[in-house]
Amino acid sequence: MVKKRIAVFLDRDGTINEEMGYLNHPDRFFLLPHVAEAIKRLNQNNILVIVTTNQSGVARGFFPMEMIGIINKKMGKLLLEKGAHLDKIYFCPHYLEDNCSCRKPKTGIFEQAAKDFNLDLKNCYVVSDRIKDIEWAHRVQAKGILVLTGYGKGEYEYMRHTWKEEPEYIVPSL
Repeated sequence: MVKKRIAVFLDRDGTINEEMGYLNHPDRFFLLPHVAEAIKRLNQNNILVIVTTNQSGVARGFFPMEMIGIINKKMGKLLLEKGAHLDKIYFCPHYLEDNCSCRKPKTGIFEQAAKDFNLDLKNCYVVSDRIKDIEWAHRVQAKGILVLTGYGKGEYEYMRHTWKEEPEYIVPSL
């Protein structure tokens, strides 16, 4: 029997890079401090690092599909320069109204990643600056970590009273 693997799923905007709204140009992509070092530590411990991101700017016509690849290539290059790497990037280019299975909080990305990497989702983590991603993690019994970067600090300080679910951990940054 093949042993199931674990992964850390990272939200992109606000968790890995500075939150910019619709990120429509590579010159607007900046890694947050300590991100490369954190990802490198996960890599060194043989933990898969998977990025998940909703990018409805494509469906809205704010930028072409190719821009996602350009931004992701820059992200990968910046991480490699610091000795870190990503194992996979999953993204959804659709509107919420498109009713696709790949847009968070639907579980299509988890299901695909579990299949692609033979994951034990109950032992995986989701790291994000948005509580909705923590709720997304809990839908497949993964654990949620809220970072106080991006929207995280505001969600923690001003919206905590509205949360339906609590993250397992709250940390300053990745």
